[in-house]
Amino acid sequence: MANRTVATAQSVHGTNPQYLIEKAYRQRIYDSLYWKEHCFGLTVTGVMEKAVELNSVGGCYGAHHRPTEFMCLMLKLLQLQPDRQMVDALLDQTDFKYLRALAALYFRLTQPPKDVYSRLEPLYRDYRKLRMRSSDGPFELTYMDEFVDTLLRESFVCYITLPLLTKRIALEDAGALAPRLSPLDEDYKSSSSSNASDSE
Repeated sequence: MANRTVATAQSVHGTNPQYLIEKAYRQRIYDSLYWKEHCFGLTVTGVMEKAVELNSVGGCYGAHHRPTEFMCLMLKLLQLQPDRQMVDALLDQTDFKYLRALAALYFRLTQPPKDVYSRLEPLYRDYRKLRMRSSDGPFELTYMDEFVDTLLRESFVCYITLPLLTKRIALEDAGALAPRLSPLDEDYKSSSSSNASDSE
């Protein structure tokens, strides 16, 4: 039962949600001690509670390619398929950065390109440090905005192949997305508006 997707789950990108993680990788997670001891019977609320305790992101590490706790919880989220409103709330909260990172990866895996850009791009303003577990085992330093940028630009993250993401410019040309302003552009516009008001 612990390795099955909930019966009410809907297909994502044409497949069972947990199949977004390759079979061999899923099996490593199923066989891991953390999965057996901490993920059996978890609810969405239970996953959130475990995610609050995380201290790093990452995929597999060490000579035996052990899956990280981060990815064990990701697989559990895919099995449980929380509703969109709950995932949005996890993205919006700022108290627990690793919970936010987990929600960002889940969103990138499961949502359509337009929504991925519109919901993840605001996280570019989150500059908090994250510990990334490298494949060799040691921890490396990254930042939330860098992690999000990786989700939007790369096709392989945390040892999983991400679903194809339509180029942003193509969505802009189709009228599905407005051109993105960088934080510097937004600050410049705000400063220009303020200066114009002061001169009147």
